[in-house]
Amino acid sequence: MNGKRWLALGIAAVLFLISVGVQLATSLASANFEDVFSQQEDGFKETVIEKGTSGKKIAVLDLQGVIQDTGSNSLLNTSGYNHQNFLRMLEKAGEDNRTDGIIIRVNTPGGGVVESAEIHDKMVEIQENTDKPVYVSMGNTAASGGYYISAPADKIVANSATLTGSIGVIMESINYAELAEEYGIDFNTIKSGKYKDIMSGSRPMTEDEEDILQTMVDELYGEFVQVIVDGRGMDEDTVRRLGDGRVYTGKQALENGLIDELGTMEDTIAMMEEDHDLGEAQVVQYGTGFDFDQLLGMTAQNFFGSDMKLAGLQELIRESDAPRAMYLYSR
Repeated sequence: MNGKRWLALGIAAVLFLISVGVQLATSLASANFEDVFSQQEDGFKETVIEKGTSGKKIAVLDLQGVIQDTGSNSLLNTSGYNHQNFLRMLEKAGEDNRTDGIIIRVNTPGGGVVESAEIHDKMVEIQENTDKPVYVSMGNTAASGGYYISAPADKIVANSATLTGSIGVIMESINYAELAEEYGIDFNTIKSGKYKDIMSGSRPMTEDEEDILQTMVDELYGEFVQVIVDGRGMDEDTVRRLGDGRVYTGKQALENGLIDELGTMEDTIAMMEEDHDLGEAQVVQYGTGFDFDQLLGMTAQNFFGSDMKLAGLQELIRESDAPRAMYLYSR
C-alpha cells in the first residue's frame, strides 16, 4: 500500500472519529445530567413522589412491558422492560431497612414463564423474610404473567377498566410448510432424535408431538393455578373455572375474587398507609436513571440509523422464531 492510500485511510479514520464524537456530544447534550449523576452506588435512584413527615417510607416499582429477559448488554436494549434490573430493584426494596412497604405498579400483558416465576418467587421471599407489605396496583393491563406475579401480593388494586386474568399458558409457532411447497422450497433437516425439530415450521406437527407439548402446557398451567390458590386463598376448582384463558375487567375481577379493591395508584398508596400505620409516609419511585450503556446505545443508533434498527429487527425475529411457553395475553 502506497503513501497516498495510507493518508486516505488516515483521513477517513479521523473523520469517522469526529463523526462519532459529534454524535456522542449530541447524545450528552440531550441527556438529563441530573439522572446521569444522581444514581446511588447500587445503580438505582429514588425519586420522591410524595414528601412524608412520619419517617416512614413506601417504595414504588414500575413493571411496564412484556416480562421477558432480553439481556442488558446489547447496545440495542436502550429502553423498555429490563428483567435483571427489575429483580435487583425488588431485592433492594426488600433489603432496605428504611423501606416499610412496597407497591408494584403492574402494566403488562405477561411474558415468559421463567421470568414471571422469578418475580413471583422474589416477592414471596420478601414477604416471608420481612414484615413489609407488598401491594400491587394494576394499570391498563395486568394479564396472564401480569396476574401471575400479582397473585401473592397482600392486596391487589385495579381500575374498573383494567384488563386482567388471562390465566393460562400458550405456545405458538408458524407453520409455513404449504407456502414453501407452493414455491418449491425444500428443507434439509439432520437431527439426532425424532423430536429434535418439534414445532418446526417447515412441516406439520404430528399427534405425538402435540401430545408432548400439551403435557408441558398442562403442567405449567397447573403451576399457575397453584400460585393463585396459594396467593389468593382460593380453591383449585374455582381457579380452574376462572382460568380458562379469558380476560376480565377490573370490576369483573373484583366480583370473582381475583382482586381486592378498585382504585388508582394514589388509592393504593392511601390503602397501604391506612392498613399498616404508614400515614404521612414518604413515597419514592425506584428507577435506573440514565446509564452509560444507554448513552452508548443511543449514540450508536443515532450514528448507524437504519442499520441498527435492521439489526434489532433481526434479533427480534430470531427470538420469536424459537417456540417457548408463555404466560402471555395475546390479542
